[in-house]
Amino acid sequence: MKRFSIVALAATAALAAGSVQAQASTDMKVGIVNFNRLMQESPQGKATMEALKVEFAPKQQDLVKLNAALKAKADALEKNRATMTADQVTKAEKELRDGQRDLSQKNTDYNEDANTRQNEEMSKLEAVLVKEVQAYAQAQKFDLVMVSQGIVYSANNIDITPAVLAVLKVSSAPPAAPAPAGK
Repeated sequence: MKRFSIVALAATAALAAGSVQAQASTDMKVGIVNFNRLMQESPQGKATMEALKVEFAPKQQDLVKLNAALKAKADALEKNRATMTADQVTKAEKELRDGQRDLSQKNTDYNEDANTRQNEEMSKLEAVLVKEVQAYAQAQKFDLVMVSQGIVYSANNIDITPAVLAVLKVSSAPPAAPAPAGK
């Protein structure tokens, strides 16, 4: 009988705790925000991406021109190979190899520079967006806001991303264009 009383008491305590927890969760205002969507669709995110495109466009155009010049040299070599001396062919092939190596190195440098700058600007943008989400959550009296990337399921009614985007579009001017990194 004593054992039955302890089990019954434990079960009653568990039910009471569950009831208190269920009551607390119904009073809690929870929201989910999709940061990837905020970064892509917010005016600040669009301005940052456009500024980065503008910053790196000249370097990208130079790489395209260099690639086209190398292709033209390769085509000319193939076209004229039969009429060229062995020394001319060897020299042209060496120039092509050197040019391709140079192009490859410039592509690598460009990609590293572009990735570094993008990471810098995305970190700045993320900090701005976090502050905006926090301000929105406080103004709307949310108890908890989580990012959607780690959530397996959430109902659409707790997704506050559209509301935060609306606030970002209305209240926040896009940030000034990022300053190009000096080299």
